[in-house]
Amino acid sequence: MIDFTSVKLNIATHYVGNKLRDEGIRISSGEVFITEDDTQKYLLKYFFSPFQGNEIFNFTNPTELSLNAVYTLIRRIFSNPDKFYENSVELAKHLYESSTHPKVNGGEFNICLLENTILDGVEALAIGLFKTEVKDIFLKFDPTKDNYSIKHDNGVNIGRLDKGCIVFDIDAENGYKVCIVDSNKANDTQYWKNDYLSIRPSSDDYHFTKNFLSITKDFVTKQLSEEFEVSKADQIDLLNRSVEYFKSHDKFEKESFEAEVFDNPEIIQSFRNFDEQYRESKNVDISDNFQISSQAVKKQSRVFKSVLKLDKNFDIHIHGNKDLIEKGVERDGRKYYKIYYDEEK
Repeated sequence: MIDFTSVKLNIATHYVGNKLRDEGIRISSGEVFITEDDTQKYLLKYFFSPFQGNEIFNFTNPTELSLNAVYTLIRRIFSNPDKFYENSVELAKHLYESSTHPKVNGGEFNICLLENTILDGVEALAIGLFKTEVKDIFLKFDPTKDNYSIKHDNGVNIGRLDKGCIVFDIDAENGYKVCIVDSNKANDTQYWKNDYLSIRPSSDDYHFTKNFLSITKDFVTKQLSEEFEVSKADQIDLLNRSVEYFKSHDKFEKESFEAEVFDNPEIIQSFRNFDEQYRESKNVDISDNFQISSQAVKKQSRVFKSVLKLDKNFDIHIHGNKDLIEKGVERDGRKYYKIYYDEEK
């Protein structure tokens, strides 16, 4: 968990355009000083409210960590906060060099030096990188002496942070502890995460939980039916059982999970083969024993579909005992499901 309750910030704001369109960058002459308390309150809400229950990442580089530009510049600031502004300029220049996708929008780039941040109970200096890309039109109703004047203005919606990153001065040797927000990742091929920041998931319980649920989902929905005769209802039941395992246990143990969820030696062996191939092809490192992250379970369980769709006529939501639903075929070839229940609500 992240606590920003007592955070103090220094901020430098520059404009970073799209390099492909030759929009350029505009470097501010110095740090921005906020004089109104209410403005700072709204600014802090805009920057920090999306960062709760976030995944943890680390900076990375295929050759050497020091070759990651953002990591190196961040490390310079942590080592010498007096050089915050100078390094904020270099961070903006590097973002411009990374903004080459045609769908990347230009916008204000805010670099913040954050004091008194707390990550999982540990107080640490932090650096925030926040970019605005989408502006909203606001109507302003201003009272006059005996009437109203109505105007409009462009501005930033404080309820929607386009792109954000917070780097905590923790575990520098492994690429720091990094949290990110990317609201437009579908439209710009994740240039923020991959091209600019160059980060990878941290090897922690959150990612172990998230990745193992992803492996299970892909196995049940994509691989299982190719090797075994299973109905859609059976697949949904397996997905429900896998999520239930993660919800009802504090610690994950792979053999225990396989026995409780699949309960079939042939399916278990097929799952192990699929798991091995998945880890190798996706280049993910997952422990077979770890503490289950409830935040990851909550997030991943949303994509586990428990709905059986029958043509365009019926949707059956399956949440529990699969023995209460039977599949069959009439003599005339029509397929059916028979459902048992105790009471109607």
